[in-house]
Amino acid sequence: MTAQPQPLAERQSAASAAGHASDAAPIRATVSFESFYERELRSVIGLAYALSGSRSAAEDLAQEAFLAAHKSWGKVGRYEKPEAWVRRVVANLSVSRFRRSVREARAMARLKPQASYLPALPAEDEVFWKEVRALPKRQAQAIALHYLEDRSVADIAEILECAENTVKVHLFKGRARLSDRLGFDEEVTA
Repeated sequence: MTAQPQPLAERQSAASAAGHASDAAPIRATVSFESFYERELRSVIGLAYALSGSRSAAEDLAQEAFLAAHKSWGKVGRYEKPEAWVRRVVANLSVSRFRRSVREARAMARLKPQASYLPALPAEDEVFWKEVRALPKRQAQAIALHYLEDRSVADIAEILECAENTVKVHLFKGRARLSDRLGFDEEVTA
């Protein structure tokens, strides 16, 4: 014969009679996390949506809150109202997410390229740099560092973490390809 869980009122009165009700957290029969999750998921997502204004953020917030509940289900599941605990977690997470998004927006605003950073290129320069971007990665990097930033072969070797002779090869091959693609004479100098 299996013992049936006592109703909450009976357990609380039994605890009072034993004299230790004041120092114990409210205890109730633990339901399975799965049934709790199924019962509360929809309304918790609704709360998260109301707080975040985003469907995907709401689903993320709800899942984070339920994950926290699952990790501590042995404790949370015995609370008088575990659903209130999950909602409090969603509320706290939504505030944290909002604060984080505000910080990210401010950072992006500070990093936003300004017109003074990127001057308008003449049409022939745009064609040239488009062809540079089409080169193999290391050749494009060497060409950009050398011609755009006026870096020496030694500087480029240090930046790209390769030998100076390797940089010279990348510059040579890159120039040759650019010469072919852009129709320049072979007299391109270093």
